[in-house]
Amino acid sequence: MSKVLIVDDERKILKLLGDRISEDGHQVRTSLSGNEALKAIGESAPDIILCDLKLGDMEGIELLKRVKSNYPGTEFVIMTAYASTSTAVTAMKEGAYEYLTKPFRMEEVSLLISRIEERQNLISENRALREKASLEGASDRMIGESEQIREVKEKLRKVAPTDTPVLVQGESGTGKEIAAELIHINSARVKNPFIAINCAAVPATLLESELFGYEKGAFTGADGRKPGLFRLADGGTLFLDEIGDMPLQLQAKLLRVLENGQILPVGGSTTVEVDVRIIAATNKDLSGMKTSGGFRDDLLYRLNVFPITIPPLRARKVDIPLLAKHFLNRLGKPAGELSPGIEKMLAGYHWPGNVRELRNVLERAVILAGAETISEKHIQFMEPAGAASPESYLDSLIGDRSLDQIEELLIRKALGKTGGNKSKAAELLGITRRVLYGKLDKYGIDTDDIT
Repeated sequence: MSKVLIVDDERKILKLLGDRISEDGHQVRTSLSGNEALKAIGESAPDIILCDLKLGDMEGIELLKRVKSNYPGTEFVIMTAYASTSTAVTAMKEGAYEYLTKPFRMEEVSLLISRIEERQNLISENRALREKASLEGASDRMIGESEQIREVKEKLRKVAPTDTPVLVQGESGTGKEIAAELIHINSARVKNPFIAINCAAVPATLLESELFGYEKGAFTGADGRKPGLFRLADGGTLFLDEIGDMPLQLQAKLLRVLENGQILPVGGSTTVEVDVRIIAATNKDLSGMKTSGGFRDDLLYRLNVFPITIPPLRARKVDIPLLAKHFLNRLGKPAGELSPGIEKMLAGYHWPGNVRELRNVLERAVILAGAETISEKHIQFMEPAGAASPESYLDSLIGDRSLDQIEELLIRKALGKTGGNKSKAAELLGITRRVLYGKLDKYGIDTDDIT
């Protein structure tokens, strides 16, 4: 629960607000003037201040300036019966979290305090994450000594101190969010929140209000004002995971934020300035989506200033023993030296779920082993170990065969599947019959020999 200071020159307001906020479990103090409030703050800095705009001895904005100058971690809410756009803009520019227009419902105050606590908890979690990172170091957050991972770490190191938007690409489970966290932790924004949202996990109809917030009465059920994730992340970093699933209409609004640093809450008429660094991630081909109209090309250009691709686990199998030992240690089952049998099993699997799947396989092994030493019988994969994904099959071909040889192989496979039917084979390959005939001549393929 929070320490709350209420500042108002009306005793009735102090009584009503104080009683309700105390009922919610918060520690409440009250002050009738600005100077009295400054004395109370000096004795013990509150977490949250609710302050009237018009005080007997000073303006609420003046108290706001003094508090933010000396206690930047204290959140400040302006209360006023004389609400205006200019007042709101001034309050926000001076660091107010929100303003309440009198008369307001007590439920609105309770909800607002809960949201402020949510932001402060995010900041505390972020501080803990930063401290953890300083102890463990980046190498313990992104495990691996392969050339591919070393290149990724170097890119993260270079881009972190900037405010440049970053697009992290890679398959599911490769560690895109870890990369985003490392960028934030090593940036000048580290003291402010790191907030993540999975754009694919939130219904399209709700995603806009989650990101940009909404005004009271914006839609049915909007009983109060909600700041949105951009406001919560102000001064910090917002990680937009699975951005390829963001609706086109919302992509246009995100582009506006990247261009001018302003958001418009749902149901609002006044834009709000925010200072947020955007890191986006996707496992989709945004360039292909751009061509087909599924992703805005102007937004892709703004996001893709500094692209980072996290390699799949099957492309860096040299890192598997290091990852395995790391996960086993965290699961309370120190691995020592993994047996050659286990290492061979892990290296021979194609890991469609990447690092996340490796962690799950080892967690399952720890449970199955119990007090025993983990052996080959405890390693169980989601798919048969011999099953090869299309990507791993291609990996095995690259370096072993030329491009022409691979193309000829694909054509023969397609003809074999269709019993030598050229029209159906061309359809399977996504080419015209004329193009297929040209390639048959090029490689000397006789369809009569296809079985």
